[in-house]
Amino acid sequence: MVFWRIVNQYERMVILRFGKMAGEVRGPGIRLVIPFVDKPIKVDIRERVDRVPTQKYITADNVVVDMDFVIYYKVEEDQVEKAVLEIENFRMATINLSYATLRAVIGSTVLSEALSERETIRDQLQVRMDEVTGRWGVKVRQVEINEIDPPPGVKAAMEREKSAAAIKVAEITESEGTRQAAINVAEGQKQADILNAEGARQAEILRAEGDQQATILRADGFSAALDKINSVAQSADARTMSLQYFETLKQMGTSAATKFIFPMEFTNMLQGFIGSVTRQQDSQ
Repeated sequence: MVFWRIVNQYERMVILRFGKMAGEVRGPGIRLVIPFVDKPIKVDIRERVDRVPTQKYITADNVVVDMDFVIYYKVEEDQVEKAVLEIENFRMATINLSYATLRAVIGSTVLSEALSERETIRDQLQVRMDEVTGRWGVKVRQVEINEIDPPPGVKAAMEREKSAAAIKVAEITESEGTRQAAINVAEGQKQADILNAEGARQAEILRAEGDQQATILRADGFSAALDKINSVAQSADARTMSLQYFETLKQMGTSAATKFIFPMEFTNMLQGFIGSVTRQQDSQ
């Protein structure tokens, strides 16, 4: 008499014949089993997900924390016989191993690191577990820590510390903003002073250039006037010069205190002037 057993796609079957593994691991399909001789054992090779209930753990600084996590693991397809022959119940063994491993990891970690470096704890837990479960043909694929909950008193102290740190950061930020604002104001004043000084300098330059041009123009005008006077003086005859001389004497003689002392040369100049006037009248 024989029996047939159906092995699903996600299963593998190990047959123990008289207590010894018979042949290789059976894959999916219909498999022959001899009654009373063969003991068929099916192994599910799909990935399993188990949530490890909350437990208390002690950190390196003697703080008791509550933690729970989830483990993802599966029996490797090419090592199914190990999950049957090397361990009685690989699922229970994996869960219990996770408790012990996490206690070892947390026991070497202080609370602040446990709270801030959750990924590091997760990775350490996965590596350490995988080193042991590999003997059973089980691969730990992933570990996720859901919660790390310290006691209420510790949480309150941490909140106060966090609040103090936030206030400190805010004060530093505010002082830095005030300092930067003062720097900006000083820099703006500096730029304004530079612009004002530059404007004053340009104004002085423009005034100096204007004065220079005015001086040049006045000098040019005075020079032109002298040239014109010189030209007229050169073209004037002796009679005109004499008349101009007498006109000057007339103006000087208007004062009662004025006295004239004529040199001998004056008579010669007067004779020349009279002679020129006489000649002019004769010609008329």
